[in-house]
Amino acid sequence: MKAYLAILRIGDYRLLWSALVLNLLGDGATYAALAWITLEKAGAAGLGVLGVCLTLPVILGGAVVGPLLDRFSRRKLFIYDSVFRGFVVALIPLLAAMDALQTWNLYGVALIYGLLKIIPLAGTPAVLPELVPEDKLQAASGLESTAMGAANVVGPAIGAALIAAFGAPYVLVLDSVTYLVFAFLISRIKAPMGRPEPVAASDAQEARPGWAPVFRLIVRDRFLLVLTLSFGAFNVSAGALIVALPWLAKFEFDSGPGILGLMLAVMAAGELIGSLVSGAVKTSERQMLRIGVLQLLSGAVLFLLLPSALPWILLGLALNGILSAPMTVLGGVVRMTRVPNAMRGRAMTLMRTVMAGSLPAGSALGGFLLSDSHYSALVLVVAALAAAPGVLTVLLFLRTPFRLGVTAADDQRARRGSDLDSDAVHATS
Repeated sequence: MKAYLAILRIGDYRLLWSALVLNLLGDGATYAALAWITLEKAGAAGLGVLGVCLTLPVILGGAVVGPLLDRFSRRKLFIYDSVFRGFVVALIPLLAAMDALQTWNLYGVALIYGLLKIIPLAGTPAVLPELVPEDKLQAASGLESTAMGAANVVGPAIGAALIAAFGAPYVLVLDSVTYLVFAFLISRIKAPMGRPEPVAASDAQEARPGWAPVFRLIVRDRFLLVLTLSFGAFNVSAGALIVALPWLAKFEFDSGPGILGLMLAVMAAGELIGSLVSGAVKTSERQMLRIGVLQLLSGAVLFLLLPSALPWILLGLALNGILSAPMTVLGGVVRMTRVPNAMRGRAMTLMRTVMAGSLPAGSALGGFLLSDSHYSALVLVVAALAAAPGVLTVLLFLRTPFRLGVTAADDQRARRGSDLDSDAVHATS
């Protein structure tokens, strides 16, 4: 807890963290409401479409947002995005009050949400190194994930209560307000959070515009490449759960939104526990090995969802959350330290777009299989996809240390220097 208390004493980080908590509370409640409205209007197939609408546009959004994060003020992008999305979300309760809410309205709001969600998703890790010292990045990343876990526990519960009390469409009023509060708190941060400063001439490669230098960075750096691809495969399971959990609540358990809120809250509670523990642990040279083991185990526990019995499902979701949340925390430190600031917006966007881009594949798969009630087949596929990359990560990084403060560019320069020294030795021998 000392690590968390120390990081919360940093005023700028405290403002960012508070803004994220409030915004995530609204989003957690809103997902439960959107899913419930869609189920009532379009059934399981419609829920699959909603999942795709929430996740697929992240790919297109990432292509646009990444360069913006490295060319313009990151503070202004946060604020403009929050104000706009708050207005869009508020359209649902407005249409419901006018008795004009249609299914395509839900899909439209989900599309806009998915298109712009990459701004805070990639922007937050891009600005964290500007707000906190490097040796506190793991605590900052852990506290961010803890905020997500805590908000996701409370958010669905708030959503379920508000659905029962006022009706699902009006839950989105809460989310629209949290977007505005987010924008206000970001405006109070003292750190510039502006466009990255120009880099030295020796690092001019990092300052080049476009995606080509970012692709080269990730492809040539084994740490970044393995994290991106393995987390992408793991997120197929998360995309499938977006569809599977409401389907279970509605059709398997024949229950109301309370069971959906319970399942979402249990999974989020597991993530909260995992984030709390991992954020308090010091960064290690065995960082990548730890990530591989965690991914293997968190994928394996999804097999517990095979019996469609609520106790087993809750156990599997809790364990999956406990084991997967530290992957995000530990992986975030690797990404933030190995990517130079001049490329951080594009690199974070590209990596998180690839990872989040696998969510719609899982949602589409879930919608397809669950339309014919092939629940067991869905669990088998997503559990295997989630666990297998963990084995590969363990094998690749069994003897490869991670060094805090060493970027991918540093490694490349060191290798070039080593090659030059080797050439000199051969030339004089």
